[in-house]
Amino acid sequence: MTSSSSEGPGAYRILPGRIELNADRRDDERVRLVFVNTGDRPIQIGSHLHLPDANSALEFDRVRAHGFRLDIPSGTSQRFEPGASRELDAVALRGARRVPGIQLKSDGQEVLDGVA
Repeated sequence: MTSSSSEGPGAYRILPGRIELNADRRDDERVRLVFVNTGDRPIQIGSHLHLPDANSALEFDRVRAHGFRLDIPSGTSQRFEPGASRELDAVALRGARRVPGIQLKSDGQEVLDGVA
């Protein structure tokens, strides 16, 4: 039996209406990108991942995505099945938009700030 109680630990208490995510972002802090999973396994991107650091099997304009993350609610993610293509909005990271990467090129050199 399931309950729809709005009381207790972890309960959501949401007022009627709409919430606009990242409403304070300017046009130059927004970009729309097309993502294609060219791999043979699902790929998942979390809400605060610096997009150029995403799995290399996910094709999209990484140069345009430098300093951006997906425009989705905090703590959520988007999943891309093999062969799936989707157009999604991204928003700029705040601050200097400098995010040292953890990806390595095929020659073992670290990719920093989306620049090889």
